[in-house]
Amino acid sequence: MNKTKRITIYDLAKELGISGSYVSRALNDHPTTSEKMREMVKQKAKELNYKHNTSAANLRQGNSKIIGIIVPKINETFFANVIAGIEEICSKYKYHIIICQSEENLKKEKEAIDTLIKQNVDCIMISLSQETKTNAHLLDILANKIHLIQFDRVDESVESYIIKNDNKIAAFNGVEHLIKMGYERIAHIGGPVYLNIYADRKQGYREALLKAKHTLFDDEIDNIALSRTDAKTIALKLLSKQDRPDAFFTSSDQAALGVIQAAKELNISIPKDLGVLGFQDEEFSSFISPNLSSINQQSKQIGISAANLFFKTILKNKVKTTESSTEIINCELMIRESSYRKIAKKFTKTPE
Repeated sequence: MNKTKRITIYDLAKELGISGSYVSRALNDHPTTSEKMREMVKQKAKELNYKHNTSAANLRQGNSKIIGIIVPKINETFFANVIAGIEEICSKYKYHIIICQSEENLKKEKEAIDTLIKQNVDCIMISLSQETKTNAHLLDILANKIHLIQFDRVDESVESYIIKNDNKIAAFNGVEHLIKMGYERIAHIGGPVYLNIYADRKQGYREALLKAKHTLFDDEIDNIALSRTDAKTIALKLLSKQDRPDAFFTSSDQAALGVIQAAKELNISIPKDLGVLGFQDEEFSSFISPNLSSINQQSKQIGISAANLFFKTILKNKVKTTESSTEIINCELMIRESSYRKIAKKFTKTPE
C-alpha cells in the first residue's frame, strides 16, 4: 500500500475483503452490521491510521457543519469574546468554525466571504469593516443559500438576522453619567456614521446633551477616530483650545486611551479637570491609570446569542435564508476612575 496516500474507506474494504458501503456502516455502528464486524473494521482502521472524512460525509447529508466568522480585528477583546461565545455553543452541536479577519478592509472582507462560500459553510456571521459602504457581497451570501447573521456593525438594509447593542441608549446613559459628574463641555470622538453603531452612539450623545440643555461641542465637526493615535491627535488639538472640552465620550476604548495620553502630555488631571468615557470595555480598561470608564457591550453574550439563533431557530426550524429578525443586547455602564467625581446632578430622561 502507498504510504504517502491518504487511507480511504475503499482501502479498508480491500484489506478486509468487504464492500466500501459495509465499511462505512460498520464505522458508524449501523444496526445492520454485526458487533464482530464493527470491531474488525475499527481495528483495521486503527492499524492503517484511517481518519474519517467528516467534510465529505457532511456534504452528502446536505451541510458542512461549519460556520464562518468574519470580524474586523481578532486581537480586540470585544471580537475575541464574541468568537469565544460562538465557539462555546458550536462545540456543543459538534460544529466547527472558520475565522477570517478583514483588518477593517473592504477588499479583504469580500475575499473572506468568497472563501467561505467556496467552503460551503452553513452560515456566515459577520461584523462589517470600517470601509464597508456597499452590500453586494452580503447579498451574494444569501444568493448562495447560505444563512447570514450580522452582529455589532451591521447593514440593516440587508434582510438577514441581526444581533446588535442598544447603542443609542447606552451612549445616552454614558453621557448622562458625565453630566451627573458635573462635566458640561463634552466632546465626542466617534466612528464613521455610515456604520449603524457609530451613528446611533452619536445620536445618543446628542440627545443626552440636548435634554440637559448643554451646548453641543463642535457639533458641526466630525471628529472620527477609533485608533489611539488618531484620537490622541484630535484630543491634543481640542484640549489646546481656550474653550477646551472638560470631558470626552469616545466610540472606542482605543480612542479613549488616546485622549488619556493627550491629557497626560498637557498635564490635565483626570477626572478632576477632564472626564473620559470609552465604549467596548476592552480588557486594558480596568488596568490602565486612571482606569477607564467604559460601556460593556456583553460581547460574549452577543456570540452566544448568534450561535443559539443559528442552532435553535434557523437549523431547528429549517428557516429559509430569506427570513430576518433583530435581537438587541443591552449594554452595561462601567464607572471607573476616569469619569467619577463626587458632584451630583439630576438625571435626565432616557430616550425611547
